[in-house]
Amino acid sequence: MPGEQPIFANMVKLNTNENPYPPSPKVEAAMRQLCDNMERFRLYPDFKAEPLTAVLAKCYGLENDQVFVGVGSDDVLSVAFLTFFHSDRPVLFPDITYSFYDVWAQVYEIPYKCPMLDENFRIRKEDYYQKNGGIVIANPNAPTSIAEGIDFIEDILEHNQESVVIVDEAYVDFGGESALPLLKKYENLLIVQTFSKSRAMAGMRIGYAMGSPTLIRAMNDVKYSINSYTMNYPSLSVGVAAVEDDAYFRECCEKVIRTRTWARMELERLKFTCLDSAANFLFVTHPFVPAAKIFAALKERGIFVRYFNKPRIDNYLRITIGTKEQMERLMEALLEIVPVAEKKEGV
Repeated sequence: MPGEQPIFANMVKLNTNENPYPPSPKVEAAMRQLCDNMERFRLYPDFKAEPLTAVLAKCYGLENDQVFVGVGSDDVLSVAFLTFFHSDRPVLFPDITYSFYDVWAQVYEIPYKCPMLDENFRIRKEDYYQKNGGIVIANPNAPTSIAEGIDFIEDILEHNQESVVIVDEAYVDFGGESALPLLKKYENLLIVQTFSKSRAMAGMRIGYAMGSPTLIRAMNDVKYSINSYTMNYPSLSVGVAAVEDDAYFRECCEKVIRTRTWARMELERLKFTCLDSAANFLFVTHPFVPAAKIFAALKERGIFVRYFNKPRIDNYLRITIGTKEQMERLMEALLEIVPVAEKKEGV
């Protein structure tokens, strides 16, 4: 299930990993141009999404036929599952990771297996040396926030050259290392990214995949047979504008990273343990106060974080990095909650 989407005055929404800053000013300008040309809306959009695939290819040093776009990375991943995972062997992805992987596998009746993360919530690459029908790795992982290096990803690719390996890089721009350079070497690698996080456009639903022309062509074949016009005209237009403003993109990422560093220091002063994060969120636990109690107490104060009532992570909270002001309000609330809760626990 997705995180709660509350809307009321003075709330602090830190539960769905949205970017706290608005999109590029160039996106706003593109939207105004769209409003001045409403006649265009009566026509179907470019079903190949070529304006967007072209600007993304240029941005990442690829050819146009190496980029696929869809309605958010969820749509892109869904098409990838449907396209590539159809053997009798199980698709492999970690037991703690993005919650939609097993949903798609079940919907498309794909066999799957979930190797356990180790005691530090890290992937054991040896678990992916076994025979499989495909591999999916979120890097940085969600909800743990941990990232593996490019050598780690290449090792998995080396051991799985007969399988399609999908690397979901939704959070890579906040400190992870992209597997993009490996596309020159591995025809079976598909990298998926999104505009929802680092480009601050979750509301426009734009995601994309990068891979060999063979993989991208296969995805397009499936897409065209199901729904050719997945990307609407406004999303294509503002998506191009966002990619073209590289300076703003980098500035926003740096602001999130700086706030994340400050927030981690503040949380650790309150005795929280924070996993090393390469994402726009922190995954934290407190030694004395149950995560469920902290979650409920924050919610009473209009502050929303994410709580997962699942095995192994039911005493952790995922906290999206908001603005400095939002994070300060979070810390003020935690100063009230943690000492009070500690006394109730007899600590």
